[in-house]
Amino acid sequence: MSVSDPIADMLTRMRNAMLVGHNTVSMPSSKIKTAIAQILQDEGYIAGYDVAEGETPAHKVLRIKLKYVGERRHRHPVITGLERISRPSRRIYSGKKEIPWVLSGIGIAILSTPKGVMTGQRARQLGVGGEVLCKIW
Repeated sequence: MSVSDPIADMLTRMRNAMLVGHNTVSMPSSKIKTAIAQILQDEGYIAGYDVAEGETPAHKVLRIKLKYVGERRHRHPVITGLERISRPSRRIYSGKKEIPWVLSGIGIAILSTPKGVMTGQRARQLGVGGEVLCKIW
């Protein structure tokens, strides 16, 4: 099935899996999804990820291991919110001085910049702007 917004599909799959308490979530892989998963792992929002072979060698599957806190009955996902900002129908770009803060620095904004996919904080350090893909807190 063709998806018009693969990043929104990724975030929705993660949100749905966290709501029902799944440990992992699988989705079709791409370079940008893998870059977003790497950022989430580096920032401590997910336990890990791996890219596996799919049904055919051309189709790879991205598996994300979700992270929870608390004990068995009272566990909560580390990610409390996911929001897609820039969409295919309406692109949102931000200059280096207008990069959004997420919950006063508690969350992260993920940007696609000329220097690669990175967090808003890293983009501020490098002095670059770009397309604001999503916010995670």
